[in-house]
Amino acid sequence: MTTTNNIETIPVAPLKIMSLDGFRPLAEKINSLIVKARHDQALEYTNLPAFLGYEADTYLVDAECPRFNSGEAKGIIRESIHGTDLYILADVTNHSINYSLDGMNNMMSPDDHFQDLKRLIDACNGKAHRINVIIPFLYEGRQHKRTYLESLDCATALQELAKMGVKNIITFDALDPRVQNAIPIKGFDNFYTSYQFIQSLLATEKGLKLDSDHLMIISPDESVMAKAIFYTNILGVDLGMFYKRHDYTGMENNTSSPSSVYEFLGPDVEGKDVLIVADMIFTGKSILDIALELKKRKASKIFIAATFGLFAEGYASFDKFYEDGIINRVFTTNLTYCPPQLLEKNYYTNVDLSRYLALIIHTINHDQSVDGILDSKTRIQDIVADYKSNN
Repeated sequence: MTTTNNIETIPVAPLKIMSLDGFRPLAEKINSLIVKARHDQALEYTNLPAFLGYEADTYLVDAECPRFNSGEAKGIIRESIHGTDLYILADVTNHSINYSLDGMNNMMSPDDHFQDLKRLIDACNGKAHRINVIIPFLYEGRQHKRTYLESLDCATALQELAKMGVKNIITFDALDPRVQNAIPIKGFDNFYTSYQFIQSLLATEKGLKLDSDHLMIISPDESVMAKAIFYTNILGVDLGMFYKRHDYTGMENNTSSPSSVYEFLGPDVEGKDVLIVADMIFTGKSILDIALELKKRKASKIFIAATFGLFAEGYASFDKFYEDGIINRVFTTNLTYCPPQLLEKNYYTNVDLSRYLALIIHTINHDQSVDGILDSKTRIQDIVADYKSNN
């Protein structure tokens, strides 16, 4: 993490970082990076009032949400956060956290994590100068629009946070960033992980030929097209897309379901390496179906890159596809909980976003624009040029 571009402005307020239990390992890495970076700056004017608390041994706040046996909870902050620029970090998908409910072990759901987030905001009691929430997997982000009589959970959650005094909400690869229209006068930043995925792909796979004759980007459906187009433009390769076609001709009396087949749009994939880009792996079934379709079309190596690896049905299918030579590598980030058994898979690479998050926090703490962080084109072009010159 480099911070040299941020020393020309003073911080908004002394920095503090608060983490829910589900985010704590990553929060500790972020904290260590910021501590080291600010110590290494060795600024001469950190003794001025505007830089009070700028250099510290830790920015982590001692806080938690203990629960009663009834399952109820409360937020507790054990140190002063008065006048601070506070960043609260939450992973609402972390299912490894549990609590006792009437003597039974109950796993934390996204709703539980979100309630704990609100509890810690409530515990601040309006004392923080500014509250920022970093929630990489946007809570209820999949329920972002209304069809017929449905709840608008994501919009409602954002409005709840705004009403509680949150000034900035920071997320990654939101399914539809337009949900920020629910809170039009609050800060909402949606970051992307393209640079980190390309960096990890080039670091783990030697000998790739980054041209349209040997590499193709694949969008598994129309919702990821914008991301896939960015990859193709920055790498100078071709784009392909799958969509699911439903056949209703065999349905009788509306009692049977339509048959579905995957249709492919794009140039020939035979002999080419392909990178499937996605927002998340939930069960992984659709992505593996597409990998199989690509293999039928004689694709060479198949890589999968998804920001959030939830693997809701485990890893058995991915294990088999790897053993059968259908997929070569799977990339997901550490923005959501990654179980030890996943990290041990031969085909799996965990993409570390701790430096990226540390830079984001440091930049926003100085009240500077994040446009330079959002725009990763130059950095990607640099690593691609370096890779081509060494392979």
